[in-house]
Amino acid sequence: MVGDPDAELLLAFQRGDAAAFRTLFERHARAMVAFCNHFVRNPARAEELAQDVFLKLHQAAPRYQPTARFKTFLYRIASNHCLNELRRGEQAARRDARARPDDEPEDLDALPGSAPTPEQEAAGGALARAVEVLLDRLPEKQRVAFVLCRFQGLSYEEIAAALDTSVPAVKSLIHRATVTAAEALAPFAPGGEVLS
Repeated sequence: MVGDPDAELLLAFQRGDAAAFRTLFERHARAMVAFCNHFVRNPARAEELAQDVFLKLHQAAPRYQPTARFKTFLYRIASNHCLNELRRGEQAARRDARARPDDEPEDLDALPGSAPTPEQEAAGGALARAVEVLLDRLPEKQRVAFVLCRFQGLSYEEIAAALDTSVPAVKSLIHRATVTAAEALAPFAPGGEVLS
């Protein structure tokens, strides 16, 4: 797609410029790890999945046609890979979640700044667990569309291309996921009390 610098880099890689692929990796690796982590909630496994996604991108590069933005192409690969991972490992993930003690702290990419109060820390942990439960309960397509929209910032058009579906279907998926999220996360709304 003309005007998309990432698409130009992938086309340069097609022509033999290995540095172009390294640049793409450097630009998108962190976002890809974060995207994968929304599915597996294990930073080490998310890094492995992100590496798998870039390996698949490397393998698919010769077939790339710049008919859509590069980001759309990348997230299509990532979405398919994460959905396959979910399908393969859903039962194992459930066993792992049941085996993890409730009081085990999780590293949730704390932001730099002043240290939170114990109350803020408890509320943040409760919210993080509620989001995890929410994502686990969403049907696969809703989960992917919701994560791509709310966490990765893709447009409806980009999500539709990544999921190989229509924009109205994406709007419907995101709407249903958002309604479910609003209900599940209502106790955490400003002025609301966090349920224990």
